[in-house]
Amino acid sequence: MWWQIKKHLIAGNLCESGDVFNENKKELRSLPHLKESDILAILNAGAYGFSMSSEYNLRPRPAEVAIVEGKDRLIRKREVYQDVTRNQIL
Repeated sequence: MWWQIKKHLIAGNLCESGDVFNENKKELRSLPHLKESDILAILNAGAYGFSMSSEYNLRPRPAEVAIVEGKDRLIRKREVYQDVTRNQIL
Protein backbone atom coordinates (compact mmCIF):
# COMPACT_ATOMS: atom_id res chain seq x y z
CA MET A 1 0.00 0.00 0.00
CA TRP A 2 1.19 3.55 -0.74
CA TRP A 3 1.09 4.65 2.90
CA GLN A 4 3.42 1.94 4.18
CA ILE A 5 6.80 3.17 5.40
CA LYS A 6 9.74 1.90 3.36
CA LYS A 7 13.50 2.39 3.63
CA HIS A 8 15.06 4.47 0.83
CA LEU A 9 18.46 5.67 -0.27
CA ILE A 10 17.80 9.13 -1.74
CA ALA A 11 20.17 9.94 -4.60
CA GLY A 12 20.38 12.59 -7.28
CA ASN A 13 19.42 11.98 -10.87
CA LEU A 14 22.91 10.86 -11.91
CA CYS A 15 23.45 8.51 -8.94
CA GLU A 16 27.18 9.02 -8.67
CA SER A 17 29.06 8.15 -5.52
CA GLY A 18 28.63 11.56 -3.85
CA ASP A 19 25.14 12.05 -5.20
CA VAL A 20 23.33 10.92 -2.03
CA PHE A 21 21.02 12.91 0.28
CA ASN A 22 21.02 10.51 3.21
CA GLU A 23 22.97 11.61 6.28
CA ASN A 24 25.09 8.50 5.95
CA LYS A 25 25.43 6.73 2.60
CA LYS A 26 24.96 3.36 4.29
CA GLU A 27 21.79 4.26 6.21
CA LEU A 28 18.37 4.34 4.60
CA ARG A 29 15.64 6.92 5.27
CA SER A 30 12.18 5.90 6.41
CA LEU A 31 9.68 7.38 3.96
CA PRO A 32 6.31 6.45 2.50
CA HIS A 33 6.63 4.18 -0.53
CA LEU A 34 8.05 6.20 -3.45
CA LYS A 35 7.78 5.47 -7.15
CA GLU A 36 9.29 6.97 -10.27
CA SER A 37 7.77 10.40 -11.09
CA ASP A 38 6.88 11.14 -7.45
CA ILE A 39 8.02 14.56 -6.24
CA LEU A 40 10.20 14.69 -3.14
CA ALA A 41 10.98 18.07 -1.56
CA ILE A 42 14.45 18.37 -0.05
CA LEU A 43 14.59 21.57 1.95
CA ASN A 44 18.37 21.81 2.19
CA ALA A 45 20.00 20.38 -0.90
CA GLY A 46 23.49 21.88 -0.61
CA ALA A 47 25.18 21.84 -4.02
CA TYR A 48 21.89 20.81 -5.62
CA GLY A 49 20.63 24.38 -5.25
CA PHE A 50 20.24 26.14 -8.58
CA SER A 51 23.31 28.34 -7.99
CA MET A 52 25.52 25.23 -8.25
CA SER A 53 23.62 23.60 -11.09
CA SER A 54 25.24 22.74 -14.39
CA GLU A 55 24.47 20.95 -17.63
CA TYR A 56 26.69 18.03 -16.68
CA ASN A 57 26.20 15.08 -19.06
CA LEU A 58 24.01 17.31 -21.25
CA ARG A 59 21.18 17.31 -18.73
CA PRO A 60 18.97 20.42 -18.88
CA ARG A 61 18.65 22.35 -15.61
CA PRO A 62 15.35 22.13 -13.72
CA ALA A 63 12.84 24.88 -13.19
CA GLU A 64 13.41 27.08 -10.16
CA VAL A 65 10.56 27.74 -7.75
CA ALA A 66 10.51 30.15 -4.81
CA ILE A 67 8.06 30.22 -1.93
CA VAL A 68 6.93 33.81 -1.41
CA GLU A 69 4.46 34.59 1.38
CA GLY A 70 3.48 30.91 1.50
CA LYS A 71 2.79 30.58 -2.23
CA ASP A 72 4.95 28.89 -4.85
CA ARG A 73 6.19 31.03 -7.75
CA LEU A 74 8.02 29.86 -10.85
CA ILE A 75 11.08 32.10 -11.09
CA ARG A 76 13.04 30.29 -13.82
CA LYS A 77 11.68 28.02 -16.56
CA ARG A 78 12.92 24.44 -16.97
CA GLU A 79 15.55 24.11 -19.69
CA VAL A 80 15.11 21.81 -22.67
CA TYR A 81 17.84 19.95 -24.55
CA GLN A 82 18.03 22.70 -27.21
CA ASP A 83 18.94 25.21 -24.46
CA VAL A 84 21.92 23.04 -23.51
CA THR A 85 23.25 22.75 -27.07
CA ARG A 86 22.31 26.21 -28.38
CA ASN A 87 25.81 27.74 -28.13
CA GLN A 88 27.84 24.72 -29.24
CA ILE A 89 29.97 25.11 -32.33
CA LEU A 90 30.64 22.02 -34.42
